Amino acid sequence: MKPAPFAYHRPTTLGDALEVLSGNADAKVLAGGQSLVPLLSMRLAGPSALVDINAIPGLDTIEVTEAGVRIGALARHADVLAHEGVRRVQPLLPEALSYVAHATIRNRGTTVGSIVHADAAAEMPSVLVLLGGSVEAASTGGTRTIAAEDLFLGPLESTLRPDEIATSAFFPALPAGAGVAFDEIARRQGDYALVGLGVVVDGDSVRASYVSVSDVPTVVDLSGVPDDRLGEVALEHLDPVDDIHATAAYRAQLVRVLTKRVVTKAREAAR
Repeated sequence: MKPAPFAYHRPTTLGDALEVLSGNADAKVLAGGQSLVPLLSMRLAGPSALVDINAIPGLDTIEVTEAGVRIGALARHADVLAHEGVRRVQPLLPEALSYVAHATIRNRGTTVGSIVHADAAAEMPSVLVLLGGSVEAASTGGTRTIAAEDLFLGPLESTLRPDEIATSAFFPALPAGAGVAFDEIARRQGDYALVGLGVVVDGDSVRASYVSVSDVPTVVDLSGVPDDRLGEVALEHLDPVDDIHATAAYRAQLVRVLTKRVVTKAREAAR
């Protein structure tokens, strides 16, 4: 299929882009396009206008400090994955990014775009919530910071307003002595995960965030849980369902197996 007709704007400043959005309630922002373009082609989305932000300078930055990693709206997955500073300060990011789709998509897709697309089957929303990160959003009225825990409302639904552009995402640094791990099971390499999770172990604290198990990224506190109970305790907070790819029972079993596996890897990384 072909997309429905729409107006196309390619502003060269953030201010101009925000002005277009403020006057078009159902306009969409185009960055990498790896999620949006398929929706347009299948006519699952029919915006009146596209605002292509790829000509706006300064949105493709990757800033690394001892406090954490800030990723600009146009930074591609591949660039974040290859960044040595990111790997040093927050190693969970490259671990999870290595599972995102295929190299071709990582070369074009943006990390911030994946986050605000709010797909619970995607890795980056889950990582942002687990790490307690945030998104910076701009509009003609100013800027605001949206905490990860306040960003996701439901399947493909976030608290980002139609007149806002997510200009960056911030991932806090990994504390000294902490360990992380990420793993997922998919039918084929590069497919969406049937189940995935990231884990952060920091002293006695054990926290896990799940992919493709609930409608929104879900973090479960597993601190103090015996190894043989990790999966069962996690399932008390999750909602695996049947779909064309897997049954709810199979997903639940993947949660049991993967939770113990990834917690063990994160503990080894911490040591």
